[in-house]
Amino acid sequence: MSTNPTEVAVGAAVLAAAVGFVLYAGQVTGFTTSTAGNSYSASFRSLEGISVGSDVRLAGVKIGTVTDIELNPTTFRADTDFVLKEEIMLPEDSAIVISSEGLLGGNFVEIVPGGSPFNLEPGAEIEDTQGAVSLVSLLMKFVSGGGEE
Repeated sequence: MSTNPTEVAVGAAVLAAAVGFVLYAGQVTGFTTSTAGNSYSASFRSLEGISVGSDVRLAGVKIGTVTDIELNPTTFRADTDFVLKEEIMLPEDSAIVISSEGLLGGNFVEIVPGGSPFNLEPGAEIEDTQGAVSLVSLLMKFVSGGGEE
């Protein structure tokens, strides 16, 4: 069995390209999310379309990731933990909303900054939340003419 240097070089290049592709795909899909940063929490009525690893965005820019979701058996709300980049300081009256990228797009968590001169401490809970709006229920109201008086 002989080893041709050309075959070894081509094999190494293919292997390096495969590793690079796996690393890139992991970063794009959020699989290799970093847990470095400041942790916060929020409680939502509905988290439809959000899962662990979903983006947290501010002004359309990804600034964090959802790290944990649990159902609170007392309040029947979805308690959510997320991590934001350390350099992001949120005003204490900020709101957090479940937003959609469009009719066919996925959902993400959006932070709406407040105007308070005081910032939230890391580990704090954001009180002002708005859950996901069900597209099906909105369409049913529209079709049935509900909500008009």
